[in-house]
Amino acid sequence: MGERKGQNLYYPPDYDPKVGGLNKWKGTHALRERARKIHLGILIIRFEMPYNIWCEGCKNHIGMGVRYNAEKRKVGAYYSTPIYQFRMKCHLCDNHFEIKTDPQHLDYEIVSGARRQENRWDPTQNEQIVPETKQVQRKLFDDAMYRLEHGAKDTQIAEEVKPVLGRLFHRNDSVWRDDFEANSRLRAQFRVRKKEHKLQEEKDNALLMKSSLSNLTLLPESDSDRRMAQLMRLHSSKTFQEKYEEQRNAILNRPMLSSTSSCTATAVSKFTCIKRSAKPLGIVKRSAAINRNSNNTNSCHSLDEKRSRCPVSGTDDSSNSDKRRNNELQKEESNIKQMRLPQLLLSNYGSSDSD
Repeated sequence: MGERKGQNLYYPPDYDPKVGGLNKWKGTHALRERARKIHLGILIIRFEMPYNIWCEGCKNHIGMGVRYNAEKRKVGAYYSTPIYQFRMKCHLCDNHFEIKTDPQHLDYEIVSGARRQENRWDPTQNEQIVPETKQVQRKLFDDAMYRLEHGAKDTQIAEEVKPVLGRLFHRNDSVWRDDFEANSRLRAQFRVRKKEHKLQEEKDNALLMKSSLSNLTLLPESDSDRRMAQLMRLHSSKTFQEKYEEQRNAILNRPMLSSTSSCTATAVSKFTCIKRSAKPLGIVKRSAAINRNSNNTNSCHSLDEKRSRCPVSGTDDSSNSDKRRNNELQKEESNIKQMRLPQLLLSNYGSSDSD
């Protein structure tokens, strides 16, 4: 039943022949969905791309032979030949492009939405056989002198091309005289190249695995790469003597007491911050600091006097007592050195708690 409906051979029981055909009785067109815009002069057809194009919407390439559902309509005529225009949608984006026929040049012309990929060339430049145009054919039929000149040119071209054709025939005869032997030779060469390629691929994979670079692709080696690798050497930019001098200078310039240097650095930074600030901050009790310094100097003099008073004796008791006194003197000297460090007493005169 389906086939009979598709061929319009089935007539239902309620069909009235007075109405007309089946399509008119059902109120449909014979082309069904293809004729849904027939009232606008548009017919839906299956259009095949005549050449390679670039879509202007998505910038993708569309090859020759790709088929689309296109809207076909008549836009003009070239003498008695109608000119049709086809509108279709790109299958990769929402862009529409239009192509129309060109009967004058026997070609298709892109109207909008796409760009042609230029693969056209002059066939006479690569010595192709070009058919004669209608004008040349008409002139050859009417003008005898032109026909004679045209024949002379063809004879001259044939004489020039004859040596090339002879070499080509000789080469084909020598290479393809025995088809089985030629095929066996090519297959043997292919096997050798395949083995070489496989060995090189194994070496490259081993090198990449050794270097933990599995995501890279190694290029084949060249003579220039080998020469550059031979010229390159891994060496340091400085000699052993220069490195030794740098280490020695660094040790000599390094401070021996890191704690004192840090203390003085913090003290200097605090002092510079106080000088920069415009707040009424200053140094208080200068006389007390002066008295402390004088006390330190007096203690130093007393230590010198104690050392001078210590008697020198050769007995064991005197030597033990001298050691104890020396230890006490060293402790006092260390205390005095700590007291000599600069101490700044700061006071905010603008606060309510100051005297």
